[in-house]
Amino acid sequence: MARSRREYLIALGAAGTVGIAGCYKAVIRPSLIEQWTFEAGSNYYSSPVVVDGTVYIGNEHGHVYGVDADTGDQQWIFETGDIFVNQLRSPTVADGIVYIGCANHNLYALDADSGNEEWTFEAGDGVYSPIEADGTVYVGSMDHNLYALNAASGNQQWGFETDDVVTSQPEVADGTVYVGSHDHNLYALNAASGDQQWAFEASDTVYSPTVVDGTVYAGSADHNLYAIAARSGERHWDFEADDGVGNPTVVDGTVYAGSADHNLYAVDARSGERQWTFETADVVGSQPVVSDGTVYVGSWDATVYAIDAASGDRQWAFRTGDRVLASPAVVDDTVYVGSTDGNLYALSGK
Repeated sequence: MARSRREYLIALGAAGTVGIAGCYKAVIRPSLIEQWTFEAGSNYYSSPVVVDGTVYIGNEHGHVYGVDADTGDQQWIFETGDIFVNQLRSPTVADGIVYIGCANHNLYALDADSGNEEWTFEAGDGVYSPIEADGTVYVGSMDHNLYALNAASGNQQWGFETDDVVTSQPEVADGTVYVGSHDHNLYALNAASGDQQWAFEASDTVYSPTVVDGTVYAGSADHNLYAIAARSGERHWDFEADDGVGNPTVVDGTVYAGSADHNLYAVDARSGERQWTFETADVVGSQPVVSDGTVYVGSWDATVYAIDAASGDRQWAFRTGDRVLASPAVVDDTVYVGSTDGNLYALSGK
């Protein structure tokens, strides 16, 4: 069945939609080890975060889990209390607190050890993936705002209103917050006051940016990956794919980004020239993760891929039972990834 443009926007920029039926779990390389599987019985749209031996992840039923990274045993569960909540966003963990946004308009701050609620901030609509920097939590919302909250109390410090929903996870660098909006703009805001420094206008939704060495890299639904001067907002270059480009990762002078055109691209960070392309069988909405010369990424073709960062050659692939929409996490050669088949997987192998 054909997917709508709305489905592509969700997959590339934030959460996901329903999965593919009829996929099966298979390891496409005998040396890959599935260490454990944690079943939640509900789709994982959230990317896992691993901190101090615990995996934190949320599912579409509004449950947030703390899972032992070594064994896959559940340590705790936090329930939002709203059975109609779906598309939990990805968490961030800082100073013993798990911050996670939810479609029920709330941002939750949970104790990382127990899962107990520390505080809740209510926005005017669904809340997306937060980031914490220097005692402040920054998070976007479907109510068109980017919020800055005190990390200890949840009190609002400021809000910045755009002209459309903000599904982008913010990025903070050198006292500036960078965030994309569905109003086609990438904004640079003063982190302390929320005052706008500049705005870069694309031709469609701008997804979550990454800032490296004074350059902001951001993908857009307008099929482009942009490199923009962090201070001025001037465009350095743009790389065009055949469909929307998702959230980029920059490592060792190369930008890695997935696309709704089914490809993962490696692009030179200085020139914008393509280095290689890796093709999957469906949308690559997952943000790539790079560790020890390997790129890990998920695809709507129900597969997690490990790809050589220099050459683009496949090292291994692991088939889940449904789409892999969110990004994996990699710690000590173990890959943690959720699938819309309702499972969180821990995989090892190179």
